[in-house]
Amino acid sequence: MASWVLTATDLACQKAQRTLFEGVSLAVSAGSWLHIEGSNGCGKTSLLRILCGLSPAARGQVVWPGSSPATPPRPDRSVLHYMGHALGLKPDLSASENLCLDAQVSGLRLSLAQAVQALTAQGLKSRAHLPVRVLSQGQRQGVALARLRTSPAQLWVLDEPLVGLDAQATDTARALLQSHVDAGGALIMTSHHDVGLQGPGSRFQLGAGASVA
Repeated sequence: MASWVLTATDLACQKAQRTLFEGVSLAVSAGSWLHIEGSNGCGKTSLLRILCGLSPAARGQVVWPGSSPATPPRPDRSVLHYMGHALGLKPDLSASENLCLDAQVSGLRLSLAQAVQALTAQGLKSRAHLPVRVLSQGQRQGVALARLRTSPAQLWVLDEPLVGLDAQATDTARALLQSHVDAGGALIMTSHHDVGLQGPGSRFQLGAGASVA
């Protein structure tokens, strides 16, 4: 039997009296991935935010193990790590300082040396002590991805994690995502790229009446 990390049933989303999607049911289990596809404006980001408890659904429910369907939770960052389009980096802090601050906000302890190690694994060793404001967009994306290397969360929910990355950084990011799933983690992501993940997983095109489990 699958060990479900998250299930969602009959989700619908409305923006400005317009229905972006409806009838979306999905489930993701430990050691698996879910790749959500769809055209711009179809509601992919809105769906991710609903799954994370950051935005309300017009209909439907999201359930985590141990939670009650009557009281949808907003999991903390020890359970879920969300990476959206807004990376949430402090521009005047260095890349390594941003990782340390992010860990502190999550109630974790991360040394500067550990932060540099995570950035080095992401190919950003030479940028670790530079303020984020001088980094390119792709390098900032890499800093946000380096945060995942220090996260204890089993479920990663990532909105276009490969955007802005060059070929080498893309390969590094793909390897990171694959290693998370291989280690028993769960992954929900959107991407216009073919991420090429192996192992148990599903892909679906977001639209009315979608169902993935």
